[in-house]
Amino acid sequence: MTAFRLREYRRTATSAAVLLAIGYSLSTAASSAQSLTDRFKSLFGGESSQQDVPLVDPQGPAPELNCPPVSIRAGASTYLVALPGKPAIGNDVRFEATITRMARECARNGGDITARIGIQGRVIAGPAGAPDTVEVPLRVAVVQGGVSETTIATKAYRTTVAMTADGSVPFTLIADDIVYPVPAAAVSGSYIIYIGFDPQALTPEPRAKAARKKKK
Repeated sequence: MTAFRLREYRRTATSAAVLLAIGYSLSTAASSAQSLTDRFKSLFGGESSQQDVPLVDPQGPAPELNCPPVSIRAGASTYLVALPGKPAIGNDVRFEATITRMARECARNGGDITARIGIQGRVIAGPAGAPDTVEVPLRVAVVQGGVSETTIATKAYRTTVAMTADGSVPFTLIADDIVYPVPAAAVSGSYIIYIGFDPQALTPEPRAKAARKKKK
């Protein structure tokens, strides 16, 4: 093979390799995007209607409605429960719950926005052994960030998880009733939706005290 043909052969081989790499990269990106969409559709339990805002990556670019991004509140990413009267460490831990995935969508109705938040997690039995059923307490809050945060809307939720013999069970919660006023354009970008475990959600609300009757 002459030197000229050798150079042409190498140039052709290099071009083919570059085109192959680009094609593979585009194919991988498309596959990844499709996988992400499928995961969130699965999380919410089906296709979204045409009137809904499409499901989006919680940390991705917000749609035109400016559906706030979702973030796990600092210090609320895990939920540990120990034996009664014991600290939640070491062999005294009965179970641990963690959040693994999240998604959100928003819809506008007049002057309000209804946010639909999907949370997936997992409960793992600890050394002390988990009970047959576990109550998982969660909280969702819409917050306006800034120098001092302002809570716009917040609600607590509970979901019951039936433990299995292998001691590792997934759970899913859909919070579809978070409603808050449409924010002003100047501050809408500072809104964020926090999720996390909240043991206070397991505490029954105090009953209203009955009014005492006055003695005649």
